[in-house]
Amino acid sequence: MIQLKVNEICSSLRSAAARAFKLAMHAGSVALLATLCKAAYADDLKGDTDNFKLGGYSSASLNAPRQGSTQFQLDDISLMLSWENDGRLKFFSELELERPLTWNEDKHFNSKNSYVDLERLYLDYNLSDKVNIRSGRFLTPAGHWNLLHAAPLVWTSTRPLATSYLFPTAVNGVMLHGSVPYESKNQNQAVEYAFFVEALKDQVRDNEETIYKNVAGAHLTFTNQLNLGLNLGLSVATFTEDKPAGPDYRMVGLDFITHIKGWELSGEGFQRFTSSGSNGGSGAFLQSAAPISNNWYWLMRLETLHQARQHNAIVSGERWVTGLTKRITPQQVLKMEFVGGSADFTDTPRGFVGSFAVLF
Repeated sequence: MIQLKVNEICSSLRSAAARAFKLAMHAGSVALLATLCKAAYADDLKGDTDNFKLGGYSSASLNAPRQGSTQFQLDDISLMLSWENDGRLKFFSELELERPLTWNEDKHFNSKNSYVDLERLYLDYNLSDKVNIRSGRFLTPAGHWNLLHAAPLVWTSTRPLATSYLFPTAVNGVMLHGSVPYESKNQNQAVEYAFFVEALKDQVRDNEETIYKNVAGAHLTFTNQLNLGLNLGLSVATFTEDKPAGPDYRMVGLDFITHIKGWELSGEGFQRFTSSGSNGGSGAFLQSAAPISNNWYWLMRLETLHQARQHNAIVSGERWVTGLTKRITPQQVLKMEFVGGSADFTDTPRGFVGSFAVLF
């Protein structure tokens, strides 16, 4: 009986400590945000509603898999609102309506898979020429693709597997970021950095995604390397899968992007380890975009993914993507591609995918 009471008291103390820690994190985030707003108000309150900008993008796709019915869907409608003046404070938000309309040969038109996602919502405060602080919800700085994944800005309709299944794509917290320029062998170069920590875990699970907590990490980019305009990136992160006895992960990643005679070459790779040192999953991709003529480009991507979680299953496999992309205007992109490989994934099964995206 005494042992039972002791266990109950210890459990209560642990729960109270966890709640206190979470409240402290929330209070610290709110206090930081209030401090930034106060400083910005005191120093930089110069603008009005003319400083707001509204934009966004939308995309639609046609998916004809090897097995199953052909499907057409309006993939997303994204609205972006930003504000800045001549001062130090900037605001940015992105609200996205995912899959608002779907049609397939079996169920015809429906919108049952649609949902609203708050993609980004943050304040940026410029502390100096080399230091900025961001507070709110922002995209996780892991590699290149995750930060620039809007449909009109990327080459393919399908997203690389490694950027979808291995780490949280967004963080609610605080980030210190900036760029430190330097000169090497008469070349202007820079180290772009981002250090981030989570203050509040995701509260809503969208489309059966994996939720992570206790997220923290950093990303460094070394620009204009080897006299090739080569950007090299390094990512490190720690996070815990939000479920009973969820594993703790340590992740390291490498990425690069360069342009050579009109070609764009890029790639990313990530390796996770559990807290015990065992393999926690990995993935990588290499991609090329080669100009043909009249703003047509030939695309090729090779991918691999191992021991990643897809819903309630552990998946592994290889995938290849090849196709054509037409940049009709800087704001309009037409994409046609074939997807193959050793396995089907829920985001895009093997087969043909075509899409049209517009930035407005």
